[in-house]
Amino acid sequence: MKAHHHEHEPAVDPVCGMTVDLDHPKGGKVIYQGREVGFCSEKCKAKFEADPQAYLGSRDAEPPPAAPGTQWTCPMHPQIVRDAPGSCPICGMALEPRAVSLDEHNPELDDMSRRFWISLVFTIPVFLLGMSEFLPGMPVQHALGRWLPWIEFALATPVVLWAGWPLLQRGWQSVVLRSLNMFTLIAMGVAAAYAYSVAAVLLGRADVYFEPAAFIVSLVLLGQVLELRARASTRGALKSLLGLAPRTARRIEKDGAERDVPLADVMRGDLLRVRPGEKVPVDGVVAEGRSSVDESMITGEPIPVEKQPGSKLTGATVNGTGGLVMRAERVGESTLLAQIVRMVTEAQRSRAPIQRLADQVAAWFVPIVVVIAIATFVVWILIGPEPRFAHALVNAVAVLIIACPCALGLATPMSIMVGMGRGATMGVLIRNAEALEAMEKVDTLVVDKTGTLTAGKPRLVAVRAQAPFTEPDVVRHAASLELASEHPLAHAIVEGAHERGIRPAPVSDFESLTGKGVKGTVDGRSVFVGRADGASVADELRSEGQTVVAVSIDGKPAGFLGIADPIKPSTAEALALLGHEGIRVVMITGDARATAAAVAQKLGIAEFQAEVLPADKKLVVDRLKSDGHVVAMAGDGINDAPALAAAHVGIAMGSGTDVAIESADVTLVKGDLRGIARARLLSRATMRNIRQNLFWAFAYNVFGVPIAAGVLYPFFGLLLSPMIASAAMSLSSVSVIANALRLRRARV
Repeated sequence: MKAHHHEHEPAVDPVCGMTVDLDHPKGGKVIYQGREVGFCSEKCKAKFEADPQAYLGSRDAEPPPAAPGTQWTCPMHPQIVRDAPGSCPICGMALEPRAVSLDEHNPELDDMSRRFWISLVFTIPVFLLGMSEFLPGMPVQHALGRWLPWIEFALATPVVLWAGWPLLQRGWQSVVLRSLNMFTLIAMGVAAAYAYSVAAVLLGRADVYFEPAAFIVSLVLLGQVLELRARASTRGALKSLLGLAPRTARRIEKDGAERDVPLADVMRGDLLRVRPGEKVPVDGVVAEGRSSVDESMITGEPIPVEKQPGSKLTGATVNGTGGLVMRAERVGESTLLAQIVRMVTEAQRSRAPIQRLADQVAAWFVPIVVVIAIATFVVWILIGPEPRFAHALVNAVAVLIIACPCALGLATPMSIMVGMGRGATMGVLIRNAEALEAMEKVDTLVVDKTGTLTAGKPRLVAVRAQAPFTEPDVVRHAASLELASEHPLAHAIVEGAHERGIRPAPVSDFESLTGKGVKGTVDGRSVFVGRADGASVADELRSEGQTVVAVSIDGKPAGFLGIADPIKPSTAEALALLGHEGIRVVMITGDARATAAAVAQKLGIAEFQAEVLPADKKLVVDRLKSDGHVVAMAGDGINDAPALAAAHVGIAMGSGTDVAIESADVTLVKGDLRGIARARLLSRATMRNIRQNLFWAFAYNVFGVPIAAGVLYPFFGLLLSPMIASAAMSLSSVSVIANALRLRRARV
């Protein structure tokens, strides 16, 4: 559904993320980019005014427009944009590049990997020393005596203070900015175990907990490495699209010489040779040659498309067995492939309405976990078994470590990212997550006829000759006259002659008769092409939805030409798929009722409205919405703009490189209605995936935190080690991403 912000919706402090009452903000408010921004304190307001770009928008704000150069953003909070890699000030997660590139390098992954492997070198001996009293055959305790805690201290310190420094730093930053997150809990747990152990060593006590502190840091670093790698995989669909583009093009110079040039050097208007089996370098048109081109990378359809002079070509598609010479029209960032990657990259940063639930929970999550950890410590100190302090500390740390708000935060954006990337590879471009979510709920589809159900280009579909004239005679004489005409149907007749291999003849004495037709002399014969009245053949063609033109030669009836906007070959199959999905289809068109009825009958559409003006199409959509239907509107994205904007989901029908990417919520690259059924299936699969992620993220925390607190101890004598808790915490985020990656193989 389209989002509409109500004036009484709770606002969020952009600096610390706390809920703010805009009517009575404690820290005051400012007007920024046309909207009110409230603050919980004067301190947050001062930080925002000093650097508003650092805290742009609220938690559900749209990301700011891209600026030149590589920019980095947070997958959970796309309003956070930086010019260099780092961590998100709201959730602490590592930022990732906003744009997708083939040679993408992630310094955060390199740093975390290096810290993990070095920490492991120290953590393993610390772990073995700490557990030596439980391992038979290792009399370390007796051999090292009072030096054992000092050795553990020496080994654990570089792990905690160097390898774990980014974790501690993010935890401290979350407290300073009052935006508590996963790293708040990790820092508290590690700091508590390490600080207590250091104090114990200095006081000469043997009960130290260096091994859980070091082990937690190493496991969290491992989790960060796995998470960063998994997040990179969610961008795989767009990377694969980028990888399809060739690096060079074979340019034909003005002197006729040919040479390979980098793709960046290709200019609009250049003639390029595309040899059999090569990729089309840029968008353009065929100048010479005939071939079939595999466009599956754009449309998802495996059947090659025949190309001839004048046909559109899309960059990165694959030429078949014929040689082509093309004229470049769109190069660089203006190519369809570049537009697709840019649009989908921006769409992946948008937020679905379903994410609001996770955001609301996350806002209270960390404070609640801290309270539970304190309560756990107090309860174990008061009524726990001996050693009470040790049990209290270990269980409180386990509570802090096992909780994972990032699993909740990642549940939606990871699925959205993978789902939209999957759609892009099938020729279904979804503008934002809101549209993807709404598509699942659509029960009514309003479709424009011309350009949506039909090709949108009149063609000569029928020729009825009358003796003694033949069909080629009728077409040749009519096309000869229409070659000089500017009537909208003239082009269809001339194209029809070319398709039939008929060459028009020279014309003399050409005259246009307003409202009647055209006449002239062809090969010495008087020819008239114009209105057809009172003929049974003409009435028969009109009943099939065709516009009829009569042709007479030397004053004698020669025949009739039937011109129609043909139904797209895929339309019938698409409507069958939509019917199977239970979607009600309503056709609206500005054409005459007879033409609309003929098309509706052929396609089995029960509901249609004819002779509808563009402005009235919006009224049809509004009426359906008022009846309680969730409405999608499919049109050409230009004449149908009011209706597209009024629908819950507007679907633009694109065509080759002329696709109107910016005109609707969903764009079907090749204008194939089957893409709507695909978008519906993709929406359903993505939303199901999101619900799975949210369920398991909620379930993990609902069950994990009480177990870590020790609720099973009175019944089964079971306690959860902080080390096991840290492993579970790290794997929870990775499991959410792994589940999202399943969308790459979903059947849509």
